Amino acid sequence: MAGKAVEVDVEGRRLRLTNLDKVLYPAVGFTKGQVIDYYTRVAPYVLPHLRGRALTLKRYPNGVDGGHFYEKQRPSHAPDWVRSVPVVAGDRTIDFVICDDLPTLVWLANLADLELHPSLALAEDVGRPTVVAFDLDPGEPAGLEQCCTVALLLRDTLAALGLECSSKTSGSKGMQVYLPLNAETTYEETKPFAHAIAQLLENREGGLIVSVMRKSARGGKVFIDWSQNDRHKTTVGAYSLRARERPTVSTPLRWQEVEEVAGGGDPAALVFDSSQALERLETGSDPFTDVLTLNQRLPDL
Repeated sequence: MAGKAVEVDVEGRRLRLTNLDKVLYPAVGFTKGQVIDYYTRVAPYVLPHLRGRALTLKRYPNGVDGGHFYEKQRPSHAPDWVRSVPVVAGDRTIDFVICDDLPTLVWLANLADLELHPSLALAEDVGRPTVVAFDLDPGEPAGLEQCCTVALLLRDTLAALGLECSSKTSGSKGMQVYLPLNAETTYEETKPFAHAIAQLLENREGGLIVSVMRKSARGGKVFIDWSQNDRHKTTVGAYSLRARERPTVSTPLRWQEVEEVAGGGDPAALVFDSSQALERLETGSDPFTDVLTLNQRLPDL
């Protein structure tokens, strides 16, 4: 990739890409050009999970070691073809970017928007989440192995209620379990439901699981963060890069993989960088497809 700016055509949109040789992941020499290349290649899989959703940008213009900033308002310099949707947030209205297509995704990558944080709801109905998200955050010395055990407990508890769910790595140190709904609901239903499930599992497995927000209670346990189920919060999207030492990816998993690590397998087997994430998709299979299509309703607890 050339260091100087280049003009490219992406599906009929003209884009000016800059500083392509700028290193954004210094530990491994991963450049902005490679970030753009990754998002271009993973687009068929990442775009379905972004389409129609308000997107919070998390930008690292000076790389993962150079600090970051969040950007909710559509940048004033955005091309006129970058779609946005006004969303009322408290006493103001924010025009959130909507990433529906490859040109927008490439434009975001060129802004060093390394991490993609979509809303749990579609922008056309911001009060109706399409999923319940359980964010599994391990407190040291707990790690990914313990997260896998908790993910399986979540899966089995939800299955007892007649519900199916899917899992993915966070791309950092934890995991997420998504319960697809794609039905009429509100955060006033999903958030208490997630909290109740987290409390239930804490009561059953108090030596492993914690549901309280207090960080001092998390040592050696897995915090089931139920509070993510809120219209003002976001969770890192499937196939998003993470701003870690390496360009790791929030990667959808098959339950068999989770079971293997929970049973004593190597947790490192569930840490995927950008090239490994793309290799997994060469089969054309996305384990997270059900999150977009499965229609389920929450039981009355």
